[in-house]
Amino acid sequence: MGKHLGKHRTGKHLVWDWNGTLLDDIAAVIGATNAAFAELGLEPITLERYRELYTVPVPKFYERLMGRLPTDAEWLLMDGTFHRHYWERAEGCGLTAGAAELLADRQAAGGTQSLLSLAPHAELLPLVRRHGIAERFVRVDGRPDRSTDGKSGHMVRHLEALAVPAERIVVIGDAADDAVAAAHVGAKAVLFTGGSHSRASLERVGVPVVDSLEEAVAVAEELA
Repeated sequence: MGKHLGKHRTGKHLVWDWNGTLLDDIAAVIGATNAAFAELGLEPITLERYRELYTVPVPKFYERLMGRLPTDAEWLLMDGTFHRHYWERAEGCGLTAGAAELLADRQAAGGTQSLLSLAPHAELLPLVRRHGIAERFVRVDGRPDRSTDGKSGHMVRHLEALAVPAERIVVIGDAADDAVAAAHVGAKAVLFTGGSHSRASLERVGVPVVDSLEEAVAVAEELA
């Protein structure tokens, strides 16, 4: 382990995504999405179709499904229903295979990492603690408000707080928006196929795409 220490101290800082990356919650997301759709009489969506169409901001995703943007009243109803059903299901979600060990090993080897999520900060923090991984991160940031925007602005603030240069940052996430946010600050990204997007839709983004978190870390360390 010692021989890697110097490399990590001057090497990559990983910014992890939470939902669909470290937290294996895609089944909870599909269940909650279909509960929200049912409120408006929409047909349930399959995992495959969800991964093909999902996008941020979320109202745009609903537009792809409905053929129009939801009205403000529809959005409030669907968003409220989604979150109620999601948080009921999230309690039963585990970490993605290998996540806890990867985080612990990387920390033990002197690597730094942080967590940036669009999940509400007040709900995110207790969940990360409950999974026993809070101490693996130098910083944990969730969404501070009720906005529906993507991760780019949050990434700017996250990096400012970290005081780590962008060229040392690699973002690991499951959504095209994670790569957009990385590019926005001049960082690199690696995308994981276990969450919200299909491999085909991730490959269109133009950054490395992997099928395991172990592979994500290995690829991140090698990125120039």
